[in-house]
Amino acid sequence: MSAFESQTILLVEDNEDDVFIFNRVVKKAGITNPLQVLDDGEDAILYLSGQGRFADRNAFPLPCLVLLDLKLPRTDGLDVLKWIRTQSHLDGVFVVVLTSSAEERDIVRAYQLGARSYLVKPPNPDSLFAILDTLPLAWGAKTERKKIVGEKLPVKDFGASSHARNVPQGSDD
Repeated sequence: MSAFESQTILLVEDNEDDVFIFNRVVKKAGITNPLQVLDDGEDAILYLSGQGRFADRNAFPLPCLVLLDLKLPRTDGLDVLKWIRTQSHLDGVFVVVLTSSAEERDIVRAYQLGARSYLVKPPNPDSLFAILDTLPLAWGAKTERKKIVGEKLPVKDFGASSHARNVPQGSDD
């Protein structure tokens, strides 16, 4: 197991069905990273800041990847993303928006706030399996994470109903 594969993935998703499908697809894809799941934006901020019930970093380690839904209770995903990008200790964390919103304004805003990728949730698990190839956990299996940061990332097209675009931090894309 590489150092990347032992790092935690944080999934922030309030839909239980989507969490269940994501867990199945991750297992099918052979991804062995530990997975933490939160169902609202406020808990995501508490987790990432190591506050409250998330203070124990052994039990709740900083993730290498945050998969972030936009439509979340208490604090929405764009506010979570905005907060993440103000935290210097989270500079190396990949944030991938994985949401049902294909709204252009959401896509643009997510990239403006520092998302590394924006993915529209596919209609079925097989399409989600294909999307996993675009995520940093798949890249980590091929190369060390430090080599990924700042490099141009692959772009995958999943058809008219899906939007996948990867933009390195600090890019003008």
